[in-house]
Amino acid sequence: MTLQRTQNLDVRLSTLEEVPILNDLIVESARQLSKGFYTDQEAESAIRYVFGVDTALVKDGSYFTATLDGKLAGCGGWSRRRTLYGGDQRPVGADEFLDPAKDAARIRAFFIAPTAARQGVGRAIFEACKQAALTQGFTRLELMATLPGVPFYQVLGFEKVEDVSDTLPDGVAIRFERMRLDIA
Repeated sequence: MTLQRTQNLDVRLSTLEEVPILNDLIVESARQLSKGFYTDQEAESAIRYVFGVDTALVKDGSYFTATLDGKLAGCGGWSRRRTLYGGDQRPVGADEFLDPAKDAARIRAFFIAPTAARQGVGRAIFEACKQAALTQGFTRLELMATLPGVPFYQVLGFEKVEDVSDTLPDGVAIRFERMRLDIA
């Protein structure tokens, strides 16, 4: 279904200079859009240890910033690196490069401003990531979905591989779903 829009949606590569404002957006998104999926304690722990920009993606040219009507609306990226999730504060996985012939590219750190939720921002970022991964020869995508993100990724066609629980350094366990999608 195509939604008619009057807003101006722009998706472009992120810059290192905007990482602080992207991290602010991530905190706002996590606090508001996680309600009903994670407790306040889980959300705050995830903000401290998991949710944030991985600047390796920005440096690789694979992290995107979206604006809607000129206002910051979301961010997200993809990666050729084995790291599956986490920001600079605690990336999870090896930093080695993936082989497109046998590995799935990673979808990473998608966060949408609460005021821009359900307006096509996430889908637009995803399409930019998918096209870039295809250009690099990848035929599959994999991600670690937050519980609020699961319905979004299901709509895109991702399928659950497994439930995952990550016990963070403060002892709080965060639940995720590992998901995959064939894109070739």
